[in-house]
Amino acid sequence: MKTRITELFGIEHPIVQGGMHNVGFAELASAVSNAGGLGMITALTQPTPEHLASEIARCQQMTDKPFGVNLTFLPSFNAPPYPEYIDVIIRSGVKAVETAGRSPEQYMGQLKAAGIKVIHKCTSVRHALKAERIGCDAVSVDGFECGGHPGEDDVPNFILLPRAAEELKIPFIASGGMADGRSLVAAMALGAEGMNMGTRFLATKEAPVHENVKQAIVDANELQTRLIMRNLKNTERVMDNAAVREIIRIESEKGDQETIDDIRHLVTGAKGKLVLQEGKMDEAAWSCGMVVGLINDIPSCDELVSRIMAEAEGIVRQRLAGFL
Repeated sequence: MKTRITELFGIEHPIVQGGMHNVGFAELASAVSNAGGLGMITALTQPTPEHLASEIARCQQMTDKPFGVNLTFLPSFNAPPYPEYIDVIIRSGVKAVETAGRSPEQYMGQLKAAGIKVIHKCTSVRHALKAERIGCDAVSVDGFECGGHPGEDDVPNFILLPRAAEELKIPFIASGGMADGRSLVAAMALGAEGMNMGTRFLATKEAPVHENVKQAIVDANELQTRLIMRNLKNTERVMDNAAVREIIRIESEKGDQETIDDIRHLVTGAKGKLVLQEGKMDEAAWSCGMVVGLINDIPSCDELVSRIMAEAEGIVRQRLAGFL
């Protein structure tokens, strides 16, 4: 299957693995890339630029296919050394970067001069248009269904994707609710040229997370995610657990007076690692999409991607063609 996304990134299938904190290591990124998609190492999961350089080198030993690096620009009193992380990405020869969070505008010149293709994650059409204006090569359009941060507009993909198609000239991929061949065909029918998967790739053999996490995804249905941090205008979709219920209790009690310090002990990356790496499922909030309702097994990345593409082709050639 050829789209502008497969051509842009030199990949076989229009499937991208989303950047995920404490998950986007070389094991998963290389497995997705070897399966014909575009794997992503998560830069800020690595504590220093030097650690990122080592992780990229490790991934390059595990695949000779294209992979990218996710770099999320976060509001912070002590900002990560973004220029140093970008220097590492450039020196390592990585040719694809997924940016997220705040606008990457101040770094675009450096990235483009190095010949790096930039795809920016957006939760609204206005942000996607800004990404196009500043020179991003593509965008990932994230609907309200997505795990992690869906923005504050609450627009689901059935509306957001065709709106993006109406406005954008650069290609975009769909994110949020993506799990299988049906997702891919539907996203492309609405104007996307590929799809981004996060939660679905968590439940794969190569995902470097605890088996309890993978099984929780398989066991869950579409009603088991919750939204937190709405009071803080930093909404996050997470899997329901004891920590999340405590966050919701605090948020209900504090209302507009809530600050991040009220819930920090339940949302830090260090606490999240207890869930993802040690399988202590009630220790912290962890990002998860509504797409858990469509996930029923734990395949290898190669099995998953091959299945998606076969299903997508079958839908287009047989089911849809049969309606004509």
